[in-house]
Amino acid sequence: MPELPEVETARRGIEPHVAGRVLAGAVVREPRLRWPVPHDLDVQLRGRCVAGLTRRGKYILCDLGDTHLLLHLGMSGSLAVVDADAPPRKHDHVDVLLGDGRALRLHDPRRFGAVLLVPGVPEHHPLLRGLGPEPLDPCWDGQSLWRDTRGRSAAIKTVIMDAHTVVGVGNIYASEALFRAGIRPGTAAQRLTRPACTRLVAAIRETLEEALAAGGSSLRDYVQANGDLGCFQLEHRVYGRAGQPCLVCGSEIRLARMGQRSTFWCPACQR
Repeated sequence: MPELPEVETARRGIEPHVAGRVLAGAVVREPRLRWPVPHDLDVQLRGRCVAGLTRRGKYILCDLGDTHLLLHLGMSGSLAVVDADAPPRKHDHVDVLLGDGRALRLHDPRRFGAVLLVPGVPEHHPLLRGLGPEPLDPCWDGQSLWRDTRGRSAAIKTVIMDAHTVVGVGNIYASEALFRAGIRPGTAAQRLTRPACTRLVAAIRETLEEALAAGGSSLRDYVQANGDLGCFQLEHRVYGRAGQPCLVCGSEIRLARMGQRSTFWCPACQR
């Protein structure tokens, strides 16, 4: 599933082609995504100017003035700017027409993505209202994480993947950040000390920033807006390396299921 680095890479990739455009409408080939695509999307988008693109968690928001177009990549989605008359591939479900002969095209094989209109202030929308802080925001720090983990007996990996705690830290980057911080994924969140929380916040930020620089991780369906693969998977220290030697100490990387997700860690480096 695309996580924060992949979504932010997608936003940065499409922004130069979309921001400032006066939209010519939309083509909806398959409205049955995670939530139904608005039946009047074509009419609603016609003539609207895209003031800019932002990201909140794993959602991309196109500012249309009094409303926003909300895009989500779901489990396997990707966005690309293509010629509007380019023949659609299978699973090319929605085109946003950019008014210059091109289109922003959503490709979503599993149909868990979203194309929605959000009137008014986007932060008030139910999908965005309860989201936690952005991990790359300097205002989110070790003290914030320490406070939010008090009284929580759940595993720390599960807690940092909870979007109410912090947004965008999915399975890959949770495993990688916990390794860098030297914290075992199954540790009860409430047991983390203030210094451990500070280390973990720094590790999350460092991991995400490095992944952004690498264009994200391409493990299954994810590609960047220009069609290139991300390459951060080449830098994974524990994720996907079960049974292989730790790159730091040589111990065998372990694998377990935690919260129905694959979890990787080094038993020697993470305590």
